[in-house]
Parts: sequence; C-alpha cells; structure tokens
Amino acid sequence: LGVYVGIPFCPTRCLYCSFTSNQQGAEEVEKYLQALLGEIEYCGRMAAQKGMRAESVYIGGGTPTTLSAAQLDRLLTKMEGCFDLAMCREFTVEAGRPDTITAEKLAVIRSHGIRRISINPQTMKDQTLALIGRRHSAAEIRAAFALAREQGDFLVNADVIAGLPGEIEEDFAASLAEIIALGPCNITVHTLAVKKASRLIEADEDYHYKQAAVVEKMLAKSKELLSAAGYRPYYLYRQKHM
Repeated sequence: LGVYVGIPFCPTRCLYCSFTSNQQGAEEVEKYLQALLGEIEYCGRMAAQKGMRAESVYIGGGTPTTLSAAQLDRLLTKMEGCFDLAMCREFTVEAGRPDTITAEKLAVIRSHGIRRISINPQTMKDQTLALIGRRHSAAEIRAAFALAREQGDFLVNADVIAGLPGEIEEDFAASLAEIIALGPCNITVHTLAVKKASRLIEADEDYHYKQAAVVEKMLAKSKELLSAAGYRPYYLYRQKHM
C-alpha cells in the first residue's frame, strides 16, 4: 500500500491553495501531532493485521517542514515503529516552502534514511511570489537547493505552475530554465486550476479559462525545455479545470 501522512500547516496560505492549510501557533501544531501519532499507531496495527506492507510513504501537507526538527524526528520514528517498511521503495518528505527548510530538519530526515524531498518553487519571479502570498524569495529557493545538496545529496522534486497571476510565457520559461539549472531529479509542471476553497476564486471564478491560451504556450515551452535537458515524462497530473 501507499501511505500518505498529512501535515495541514503552512507559514502562509497561497492565493490559489485549496488544500487544508492552516496558520497556527506551536501549541495547536503540537496538539495535532499528538493526535496524528495515535492515528499512525492505529493504521499501522490495521495494516499489520491484514498483512499489508508500505511500498511508498509520502509526508505531505500543507508543509510538513512547518514542524520543528524534534517533531519531525518523533513523526518519522513513529512511522518506522508502526509500519513494516522493509519493502518501501520510496519515502518522500515534502519540504515545499524554502522558508521552512533548515539544516537541522534535513539532518533529521536524512538520519531516518530518507533520500527524497520536495522543494516547490512554483515560480522564480519575486513579484509573483509576493502576489500569490508566499513569504520567501527566489534567493531562498536557491539556498534551499544548496542546503539539500550539502545535507545529504537528496533526490529533489520541484514544482512549477503554469498560469500564475500576472505571468506571461517568458516569465514561466525563465523560471523553468532556472529550476532546471538547480538540478532537481523530478520536475512537476502544474497548470493553475482555481478551486472552490481558494482565495483566487473569490476574485475571478473563471480565471483558469481566461488563461487557457497563455498556459498552452507555457506547457509547450515546458516540453521543449525539459526534453532538451534530458527529462522524460513519467506520469500525467490531472485535475478539474486544467
């Protein structure tokens, strides 16, 4: 089976976000973690009773690296104690926001034998990052990639979004070219789809339809740039309003 563990906290909520993503203090995060550890124990028992082993584990969010290094250590230790990971082929911790990534947290992740993380730029344009509600800069994204190399030579997945507010084809191409230069193992190209739970839909519920022409050009450019860099497609990410 594939095991997904959700950490529903982020430093800020992105303009387009429709996930469960809360901005809470340390006390509320700790209360959630305590409940989550109990849930992991229960699910681990059920999996063992049914003779099921985890083939893949994904710690997602939100932003899991919103947790402190000590909390991450407790979470990963609990996963190891409750699930049979002998046949686990891929264990990923999403470290999406560069402003939540520290050397101490990466050291904890690596100490548990985990090699794959996500660092999700979405764009390398500072003006767009500010517009969509991210509290970090492109420089911090570059620093996070450098830290990931220094702290354990992680296999990094990076996300980029086509169709972000205010961006034209050249902005997207420049971001993607820079992300490729940072050397991630995988790059996920999303097209911005406005969901009911996002703040963007309050401003323009038909935003994604109006962006169709420019997004088509961006996607064509992504195929060109990624193919030239030696990347090959291995799955299609589908969602409503794409």
